[in-house]
Amino acid sequence: MRFIRMLLLPALALTAVSAHADPASVASLKNLLDKSQTLTARFSQLTLDAGGTQLQETAGEMAVQRPGLFYWHTEGKAEQTIVSDGQKVTLWDPDLEQATIKKLDPRLNQTPALLLSGDVSKINDSFEITSQQTSNVIEFTLKPKSKDTLFDTLSLSFGNGVINNMRLVDSVGQRTDILFSGVKANQPVPASKFKFDIPKGADVIQE
Repeated sequence: MRFIRMLLLPALALTAVSAHADPASVASLKNLLDKSQTLTARFSQLTLDAGGTQLQETAGEMAVQRPGLFYWHTEGKAEQTIVSDGQKVTLWDPDLEQATIKKLDPRLNQTPALLLSGDVSKINDSFEITSQQTSNVIEFTLKPKSKDTLFDTLSLSFGNGVINNMRLVDSVGQRTDILFSGVKANQPVPASKFKFDIPKGADVIQE
């Protein structure tokens, strides 16, 4: 569950773009992200190695709410749940009956989920941002300014103002593609979605 770890820890070949941030791209991405104060969707996730060999395929559901709240549940044999209440992040692994809890790192380049749920007013402090648009689809390419990240490149694609997919590529060329479906923006999300009650008897790791 590499993407789950990317979400928790300090988470199509990419089109070549300029290495320098484009002010218009920064403004456009901020505008698109700020439009969605809440977001819910289904997702399918595919991880490939540098040679294109499939490593993992999963699916699940997600929900985010500004500022800093998010829920990510992966279904099936590799079931896991990750929840942020805005202060801390809890990763629940039911197979291990283990909950890992750590303080939420507000830096956008440390927690990709915060791109959808966090404060993006200073997103250009964390990334060099460029974009390309074709018809009604616009794709943003984000390169972290810090070397203290788990990914080298992050891309976000929007169609008609709604997020379509996300891609992360790491230093060895492994990539994770996440395709969103049934996206709903600015709809009420129950507060309970962003709270996780650890089952009795579970192992708890505080980081």
